[in-house]
Amino acid sequence: MTRTTLLACATALAGTGAFAQTELSMWYHGAGNEVESRIINQIVDDFNASQSDWSVTIESFPQESYNDSVVAAALAGNLPCILDVDGPVMPNWAWSGYMQPLPLDESLIADFLPGTKGYWDGELYSIGLWDAAVAMVTRRSYLEDNGIRVPSLEEPWTRDEFMAALDTLKATGQFDYPLDVGMAWTGEWYPYAFSPFLQSFGGDLIDRSTYQTADGVLNGEAAVAFGEWWQSLFTGDYTPGTSQDPADRDAGFLNGKYAISWNGNWAALQILNEYEDTLFLPNVDFGNGPVIGAASWQFGIAATCETPEGATAFIEHAIQEEYLTAFSNGIGLIPATAASAAVSENYAEGMPMATFFDLSAEQALVRPVTPGYVVQAKVFEKALADIANGADVVDTLDAAVDEIEADIENNSGYGH
Repeated sequence: MTRTTLLACATALAGTGAFAQTELSMWYHGAGNEVESRIINQIVDDFNASQSDWSVTIESFPQESYNDSVVAAALAGNLPCILDVDGPVMPNWAWSGYMQPLPLDESLIADFLPGTKGYWDGELYSIGLWDAAVAMVTRRSYLEDNGIRVPSLEEPWTRDEFMAALDTLKATGQFDYPLDVGMAWTGEWYPYAFSPFLQSFGGDLIDRSTYQTADGVLNGEAAVAFGEWWQSLFTGDYTPGTSQDPADRDAGFLNGKYAISWNGNWAALQILNEYEDTLFLPNVDFGNGPVIGAASWQFGIAATCETPEGATAFIEHAIQEEYLTAFSNGIGLIPATAASAAVSENYAEGMPMATFFDLSAEQALVRPVTPGYVVQAKVFEKALADIANGADVVDTLDAAVDEIEADIENNSGYGH
């Protein structure tokens, strides 16, 4: 083959994009989830085929080890270009220098649920294709057979009404416990699922006006009232404690062991398939309005990424409505927009899981937007487990405040 022929072949290949695409590495947390992996890989394949400038290569990790892998890679200077990040963890990664602002045209996400948008220090760092919500899951027959009012988004149960309902259900002798809050699940479940109870009482993990102190919000009068109520759930045999069998958490409601399960939309499809009269109810109003958690996994760009325009192009591709709906249809996640919900299998108007979208839109509160959250979450988890196991409420909450404030001081206020 002559030199002229070689040059002609090279030119032809370049014209097809064979040499033109710049590789973009991406890490994802969903290894082991077959449906989730199929969808995210389809998004990558579609993006790579849609243009000739960029080629995304994906590496998936088990969710349990993902965050540690990112931190280790950041310290070693080996981060990928595109990161998957859990919403409440993002401020810590941004503050630590692991991530850079996301230069996405924000008009593209104007209609996204608030919990899907990751902001730190006034800038957008991440965006999610879905959100997650928790509800009081029960069966209509359990309530109606026992004369218990079915609450609505407009008229949720009050604290007194809720406890009366638990007493009524407990008295039937039909259930091992009238309530399951999921104590077998640990880690992020605690602040995500249980801090909304505290917030509805009027407390919080941290004073959000400054993010510099937990004193008065995690150990004040409202927080102590929450702690005493929380402990009463266990001393009164309303819910399983910290020794709950994980298998019971996963299947106890399905097996009729619990009358009400405090559980997320990711478990809703299985429950609906088992019981046609399943209800997804709003959280209880403990005095300051009902609250649920918000923010799930989101996409962002590593600080070391030298081609943020390519990473942004991929993220812009990924937030198309068809993918928002695909994730919802595949694994029951809440679509990020009303438009994607309307065409989804489970969240369209009149479908049982549409309640979760309304809950996310009306009651959701993101976990504290601060780099210190990663420590505050662990402190809160230990405090609630200790209180559930009988520790003194006031002493435990005071100790939690001291630990959180010491961490804030050690980190010079975390940049607030």
